[in-house]
Amino acid sequence: MVELIAGLDAERVRANLGRIRGEIEAAAQRGIAAGTRTHAGVEILAATKYVALEDMPLLYEGGIRLVGENRAQDLERKIAVHGELFEWDFIGQLQSRKVRTILPNVRLIHSVASDSALTALERYRELARPDLGILIQVNIAGEPGKAGIAPNELGAFLEHAPVPVRGLMGMPPVAHDPQDSRQWFAALRKLANQHGLEQLSMGTTQDYDVAVEEGATTVRIGTRLYA
Repeated sequence: MVELIAGLDAERVRANLGRIRGEIEAAAQRGIAAGTRTHAGVEILAATKYVALEDMPLLYEGGIRLVGENRAQDLERKIAVHGELFEWDFIGQLQSRKVRTILPNVRLIHSVASDSALTALERYRELARPDLGILIQVNIAGEPGKAGIAPNELGAFLEHAPVPVRGLMGMPPVAHDPQDSRQWFAALRKLANQHGLEQLSMGTTQDYDVAVEEGATTVRIGTRLYA
């Protein structure tokens, strides 16, 4: 049973969003100075897995415009009611049997990581929005059992992608100190550069400032926006 966020408040979201934007701007400037990024632009994606359907308008009132859902069924439900309020991405584990449901509804899928997903994208791509793009999820640290393709398999995987690949997504190993994630964010940036890919979805509530310093173009923020 998913425990939804209680007491969501639009003004608190707005204040949190302002603070996060300021921290991201500062981190981007540090990255530019260090030569680990070339521009200051970073998207803030609000992860809405734990936001109730009826509370989604509060995010809009708080200034949120880009949201990401983890579950295909929640994506469908929320878009059916609040679709015009936001730009929608899919950020959860991509199951090939759910691709048909997801494609008409999103501008970007952050989590393509299997041959079966590529096959499903090929089969149903006529259902996709004209501007659909995908990110390839990379298991950058080679963690056993973790979703994502191996870095040395990226080239072959890209050759078989049936829709435009915008960039990469990755999640470093769990760490108590955000600085411990820096090496993995840097490795993902270098891998993207090697393959001419511009977008990097990396960094969450715990470590987004380090991710931005290392080149993130999208950060996925949850509890920090809502608390």
